[in-house]
Amino acid sequence: MRLLPQRPRARLFATSLVMTAALAACGGGSDSPTPTTPVVEATPASLTLEKIGGYSTGQYEVSAAEIPAFDAASKRLFVTNALSGAVDVLNFANPTAPVKIGELDATAVLAGAEINSVAVFNGIVAVAIQAPVKTDPGRMALYRANDLTLISSVTIGAVPDMITFTPDGNTVLVANEGEPSDDYQIDPDGSVSIIDVRNLAAPVVRTADFTAFNGQAATLRAAGVRIYGPGATVAQDLEPEYIAVSADGTTAWVTLQENNALAKINIATATVTDVFPLGFKDYGVAGNELDTSDRGNVINIRTWPGVVGMYQPDAMASYSAGGQTYLVTANEGDARAWGEDNPAYLGTQDSTLGFIEELRVSALARAAGWQVVPPQLRTVGAPPLAGALLDPTVFGYCGAVGANPGNCIVNAELGRLNISWVQGYKTDAMGDPLRFNGMTGLADPAGDRLMYDKLYSYGARSFSIWDANGNLVWDSGADIEKFLASADCKLGKDRSIPCANFFNSGHNEGNAFDSRSDAKGPEPEGLAVGKIGNKTFAFIGLERMGGVLVYDITNPAAPTRVDYLNTRDEWVSQPDATNLATVGDLGPEGLVFIPAAQSPNGKPLLVVANEVSGTTAVLQLNLTY
Repeated sequence: MRLLPQRPRARLFATSLVMTAALAACGGGSDSPTPTTPVVEATPASLTLEKIGGYSTGQYEVSAAEIPAFDAASKRLFVTNALSGAVDVLNFANPTAPVKIGELDATAVLAGAEINSVAVFNGIVAVAIQAPVKTDPGRMALYRANDLTLISSVTIGAVPDMITFTPDGNTVLVANEGEPSDDYQIDPDGSVSIIDVRNLAAPVVRTADFTAFNGQAATLRAAGVRIYGPGATVAQDLEPEYIAVSADGTTAWVTLQENNALAKINIATATVTDVFPLGFKDYGVAGNELDTSDRGNVINIRTWPGVVGMYQPDAMASYSAGGQTYLVTANEGDARAWGEDNPAYLGTQDSTLGFIEELRVSALARAAGWQVVPPQLRTVGAPPLAGALLDPTVFGYCGAVGANPGNCIVNAELGRLNISWVQGYKTDAMGDPLRFNGMTGLADPAGDRLMYDKLYSYGARSFSIWDANGNLVWDSGADIEKFLASADCKLGKDRSIPCANFFNSGHNEGNAFDSRSDAKGPEPEGLAVGKIGNKTFAFIGLERMGGVLVYDITNPAAPTRVDYLNTRDEWVSQPDATNLATVGDLGPEGLVFIPAAQSPNGKPLLVVANEVSGTTAVLQLNLTY
């Protein structure tokens, strides 16, 4: 469904937005330029990943390496370090041994601030800076890559989460997530800053916001866009996460992760033209199976009717195929969980202290009614509710009957699965919850139970390809979990450890098995796309299980898996700051593809920033022809 903004606002126009970002080599004689024949890159039959180097901060589980960017001219890597609130600058002339040579410190721009994201274009480094009070406006700053001097900075939206250049380098775009305060009493608007940087010393900021959609909350919800923050307008509720830009630099797309949606932006007019709902993944359909439990010490990948996944992508990239633009997303999933560290929020049931939407099925559908649940759940209806039922016509297969959830809420079935309570219950034509009797399970206006006929889980445990208007072209289905459970999947730099032995385990665990199946599984989060010859490859980082998957996505309707490399070498010991050198890389967050023409060693490379181990891994793409 295509949703258009009401009352479009007049915007200033930007010019010169269509160029190529690629650098063309040229040569010439003393009298006149001599034309050169463009180098045509050979197309590989396949590729394998090999770790050839890396850099370690020596810091564990403090997000000391998150987002990488590369400048070819200076041969430098720029990696955000949330621990220091800065960007680590690495000499990358020798990819086998990057060396830290400096840093970009955001406090020079805004005292107490920290850098969330970094991007590079032709020797210019752009950073997204979060204010010390995160709900305050952030900053975008420009630096020179070769000497790290600050050029300029400008004010942008709250919680700037991702930054990128348009292909011509004339414009910087920033996704301002606009997350709320921990008690959810302050909720800034989400927005995208569109910054003209042709004059580096005086950037000009325009804002693509969502205020024109504020009158369309009901329509957006009906279409499948999740608008559900307490008391939030549409503009406050939509939270931009990640940006992709078309090859011609005229259009941007931004993932709205918590909202399970995608926004389309006209860059020239700085206008959000559309908000596309991404829909839901039906786990009751063959090909979309998943493991829902972290208990039982068994891999149990199967269909689950009545359970759906919210795609909720984090990272996204664009590419062209057949003259069309396609969007590739890593479908991580994310829940709003504000106030979870404040015991008074749940303890006193004070809804002004936070908002948590995540709940296990066993807690939601407890036969005797709710115990400790978010206060907003109790007040979905008035008078307050006391519990929830599972619709026997949907969940009868796991034992739901009448008001009894049966075996559906036991650990081995759906009981451990984390879902969102804010949707999935039966409503009337006005969207108000229908009430049911807690003893009979029958509809009862005086009842104190909700009836859930659908359970919405976080993420899709997959990556997807969408067209330019948010229509699903292809999804990897159950392929990632099934591969991790198979004998074909191996772990470690030498690929000698069976993945199945540590299936769906976490990035901060030792000797674990199946510990993430109740949440978001392997959790695809980071993503990069690279073209080699006539083929396009997607590189997908699995945040929890770790490692990078490679798919050939040249045909967007029929991608194929090419490789998987997980450089964690030791899986038995509990990771900590003392054993990082032997454990390896943990928690891939951001990825950047470096084509052979720009690579310091002449080979295509993939740089992966690992937030849990605080390491930056350098992977070489070994091509076969």
